[in-house]
Amino acid sequence: MSPFLPSKYMRIFNLSPNRENIIINVYWAVMGKSANIISGLLVGIFVARYLGPEQYGLMSYIISYVTLFSILATFGLDSIEIRELSKGLKSKEEILGTAFLLRIFLASGTILLIFGTLIIFESNSFTFWTVLIYSLSLVFSSLNVIRNYFTAIVKNEYVVKTEISRTIIGAGIKLFLLINELSLIWFIIANTFDFVLVCSGYVYSYHKKVGSIRKWIFDKTVAKLLLRESFPLLLSGVAIVIYQRIDQVMIKNMIDAKAVGQFAIAAGITDFVIFIPNVIAQTITPLLVQTREQNIAVYNSRKQQFMDVMVWSSILMALFISLSAHFFILFLYGAQYSAAIPVLQIMTWKAVFVALFIGSGQLIIIENIQKYAAVRNILGCVVSVLLNLILIPMWGIIGSALATIVTLSFSGYLSHLFIKPYRYLFRLQTSAMFIGWKRIAESGFDFAKFRTRNLFQ
Repeated sequence: MSPFLPSKYMRIFNLSPNRENIIINVYWAVMGKSANIISGLLVGIFVARYLGPEQYGLMSYIISYVTLFSILATFGLDSIEIRELSKGLKSKEEILGTAFLLRIFLASGTILLIFGTLIIFESNSFTFWTVLIYSLSLVFSSLNVIRNYFTAIVKNEYVVKTEISRTIIGAGIKLFLLINELSLIWFIIANTFDFVLVCSGYVYSYHKKVGSIRKWIFDKTVAKLLLRESFPLLLSGVAIVIYQRIDQVMIKNMIDAKAVGQFAIAAGITDFVIFIPNVIAQTITPLLVQTREQNIAVYNSRKQQFMDVMVWSSILMALFISLSAHFFILFLYGAQYSAAIPVLQIMTWKAVFVALFIGSGQLIIIENIQKYAAVRNILGCVVSVLLNLILIPMWGIIGSALATIVTLSFSGYLSHLFIKPYRYLFRLQTSAMFIGWKRIAESGFDFAKFRTRNLFQ
């Protein structure tokens, strides 16, 4: 137990072991994300100020370019790994070993694909080589299978500690680059090295708490299972990544790198806002899986509560950031990024629709109906590209921000009306948005209770 969350304080609430486990897991997830937020504010702001909108925009473009291909390296395996590990029907050594080797193979193939597209489309040699350097992060990300394992057993503490260490070391490296006034390429290398730091931390945590990764086993049957179950998520993932990152690529090609820098500042702050639904989803999903296996009636009663908290925590955060947009941009980043203010005021509401999207996505996976997920995400991808093509020439980066909100509201919410197996999700989400606050208020807005006097018993 952390010194900041001592056992004696937990005992005051007289919680069951399961409830205590939930709170501890959320605590560590929030601690890890908070460390990233602090790093982003203390270091990311200095980097943005130092590089300026144009250079910072180019760095964001490079990251977005690689991210567009990243889903091919993960193949949608993350959620399936967590689901299978949570079930406990196969040994963790088989699942982790198989998933890791699959990811290494997929990451290598993805880098070759990136190389091919650069030869065809990229004429600038600096951008060409920096994109290739950053693409190495895909290989190191293969060890995220370890993080998925600790997520599945609801033990975020073990990996969050290593992530906090990586954040501190990575921040120190970037401060060194700033002090010595080094060029953009060194910041790209530093961002790539962050992945080396975090994956080495995962290996250390696994070795200390579980055992050696040398015991991992590749199993053809498990490989077929993972690939078969994740393939629908791959199609969805491709669409998701496209409409989450295509905006910055399109802005770079339709306007310029400086505009990307302005947009990226607003998008970066928005990413901090959406950490709450991500934390809740990562923490509750394994417990929902277990509950569904044990008692389907209890599981059905918990889905609405899960969606309520996801949505309203995001609404409150979005409202706060939207009202504080001038302060966040002008005080923290400077007048050179003033064009990002209206973008942030719009983009921060992305958090609400991300909560709807993530919450429904987790239920889709838990209930094993992900084969239809590709439909909603492909529709969202098409909407995103079309809206960006229409709105960027009309309103610039503000148009792209509006395209983001409309796209997410369609793919994560409205599209469920048109997909029969997902219509119940539309009802859950609508109820959460309109009267979810009432249910939360009646439960005292206490996450420990979460309307859960008998939750996950």
